[in-house]
Amino acid sequence: MRTTIDLPDNLVNEAMKVTQIKTKTKVIITALEQLIQREQLSELKEFKGKIDLGIDLEIIRGRKCRF
Repeated sequence: MRTTIDLPDNLVNEAMKVTQIKTKTKVIITALEQLIQREQLSELKEFKGKIDLGIDLEIIRGRKCRF
């Protein structure tokens, strides 16, 4: 998709510098991908401790119960 947007030159240049990505398009694509990934991880973190998977790690690891 072609889109015309105004971006602060200093932010784009800094992003290109720190990531060593050579094109503005690739920097923007990378930034969008990372933003999406971060938000998806944030949504998954809401389920921490709320889902019982019924997994016994001791059995999976091949350990015997010590007590």
